[in-house]
Amino acid sequence: MTDLFLKIKTQQEQNLPYVIFCKPNSDKIVGLFQRNDHLYFLENFEEKGFVFAPFDANDFPFIPLEYSDVFVENVNSKDFFVSNVTSVSENLEAKNDFENLVTKGIHAIKNNQFQKVVLSRKEEILVTDFDAEITFKRLLSNYPTAFKYCFFHPKIGTWLGATPEQLLQTKGNALKTVALAGTQLHNENKKVVWQEKEKNEQQLVTDFIVNGLEDLVKEITISSPYSVKAGNIWHIKTDISATAKNKNAFQKIIKALHPTSAVCGLPKDVAKAFILENENYEREYYAGFLGEMNIDLITFKLQKTDLFVNLRCMKIEEKKANLYIGCGITEDSIPENEYIETINKSMTMKKVI
Repeated sequence: MTDLFLKIKTQQEQNLPYVIFCKPNSDKIVGLFQRNDHLYFLENFEEKGFVFAPFDANDFPFIPLEYSDVFVENVNSKDFFVSNVTSVSENLEAKNDFENLVTKGIHAIKNNQFQKVVLSRKEEILVTDFDAEITFKRLLSNYPTAFKYCFFHPKIGTWLGATPEQLLQTKGNALKTVALAGTQLHNENKKVVWQEKEKNEQQLVTDFIVNGLEDLVKEITISSPYSVKAGNIWHIKTDISATAKNKNAFQKIIKALHPTSAVCGLPKDVAKAFILENENYEREYYAGFLGEMNIDLITFKLQKTDLFVNLRCMKIEEKKANLYIGCGITEDSIPENEYIETINKSMTMKKVI
């Protein structure tokens, strides 16, 4: 066991907050270990540390660098644990509930309540012997191109994930973000072809981001959509870059982007209200965002923020894992197909537990 994972054991024994993470395509694992158990919140978005923000709240918890120790280690390929989950069992009640929810969302779209809504469900999996080190190493093995993390706070709980979606990356006044939508299960023998439903959904996400940023930035550049693989899933991705009009704009930019239409819907406020009223469970930190605020914890360079949307994630509670999975609904959605999409996405976490 390395120094970093020994430190995790110590933090767990003392019930102290910590986060370990590995960025997409990185060979470094970073650990931030808080020296007390206080729950801190961002106040002016100029703080340095690691933020872990919920889907629906105005307060954003974070682990402050000021009260924490930093560990950085190289990824050791000898420690990799690869799992091959090829199929998952279906729960008929969960299937019916989710398809009914999707049907309700489609009706709301056809009644012009909103253009798109992202609906999700929670699935409970029995976990008899959870081990943070083994599970995190499985994330590293299976999802090199994702943002992998394990976060713990005694007042929040234990969360893990491998998210493919960047919320915001900044360096000085320069910023980058992405529009991510569409889902297709990877098939070695099949070419990736996107239907109009997925293309339209992707365009809605791109338009939401651009419209939200236009008063806060200048020099917006938008790439052509392209296919990108995340684990066993393909998505459509568009890269967006811009320059903030001033250094004080980032708090407004983050709040303009979060929650993104890729996890909420369009228009955002109406879609969010529908989600909170109809999903019948609490998303908590699923579909929130997380990452480094105002510092690169490997190089310690300032004015660098690297945030990701908290997708493909789970919360560990006693002897169970709560998996959170969702999909974008438009008027062309087919409820059964959307449920199958959540099944495909659930394999991201089922591969590591």
